[in-house]
Amino acid sequence: MKVYLNRKPVVGPWGGGNKTLSLLSKSLLEEEGIDLVYDLSHRDIDIIFCIDPKPDNTGIWYQNFLDYKSNINNNVKIIQRVGDLGTHRGQEITKLVHQTINMSDFLIFPSDWARKAIGFKKSNYVIIQNSPMKIFYTNRTKQKKINRENIKVVTHHWSDNPKKGFQTYQEFGSLIKDKKNISFTYIGRYNQNYSSEGIEIIEPKNADELSQILPNFDIYLTASELEAGANHVLEGLAAGLPVLYKTNGGSIEEYCFNYGFEYYDTDSLYEALKNCISNYKFIVDKAYDYNDILSNQIKDYLDVIKHVYSGEKYDTKMEV
Repeated sequence: MKVYLNRKPVVGPWGGGNKTLSLLSKSLLEEEGIDLVYDLSHRDIDIIFCIDPKPDNTGIWYQNFLDYKSNINNNVKIIQRVGDLGTHRGQEITKLVHQTINMSDFLIFPSDWARKAIGFKKSNYVIIQNSPMKIFYTNRTKQKKINRENIKVVTHHWSDNPKKGFQTYQEFGSLIKDKKNISFTYIGRYNQNYSSEGIEIIEPKNADELSQILPNFDIYLTASELEAGANHVLEGLAAGLPVLYKTNGGSIEEYCFNYGFEYYDTDSLYEALKNCISNYKFIVDKAYDYNDILSNQIKDYLDVIKHVYSGEKYDTKMEV
């Protein structure tokens, strides 16, 4: 089976989507019976795996897949992983996703929220939730109690898009700046249009570095909105941290509802923080029940590829 993947992994600190892409690429290269290619010059491609319908750095995009199917090999199947709905990057992407999902042979959504948000109602799909790399579990140690004199809150983002929650981070930093017992650390690219008063900023880190840093904190905070498949919160969970997550986080509520506390504004965030502190042993135990890993997510992707290639029916209602 020959599989075309329309993105190559990037080396270095990058967003969660690149971690998924890197392991998918590696797994396809290692999988017996699969020949992985990155260009459409091959006339015998069986599966086009579209991890992003937008043009890549060479200008190849979804229309080229349709051209390939129409003019070169009409037996090729297009599998599309819908990871970006354009909720953070603009309506142009949203329109593109709307168009392409109805032309793909099979869809993978990272959350049921993403499927509903884009209005997909057909049956040729499966929900495969995102998962963190195994390395994020390696340094966590279960903390039964929290030191109320030194409560350490953390978040991390590669992107500095405003919808990652910078307004809330700014307000939270301002709220706690004079509180001696609470600290808030932001790891990643901070949006300079927002004040960082009361916030310690740490430059972006790679997965290995993050896996060592995150377990040093007590509570993970996210204010990100409308995430089709959030990865940052899962890395926090893997590090053993309960999560404070904002209403309207998209997939985040789907991922974290059992492992933390929800809030809807800065006042309710502070109440959620106090609730988390008061129930810390209970919620940490819940966080430690979380055990998904990225390699299993990728195995599910490979399973989809094999089913679509063979023409076997895939259990599209199964959440894997």
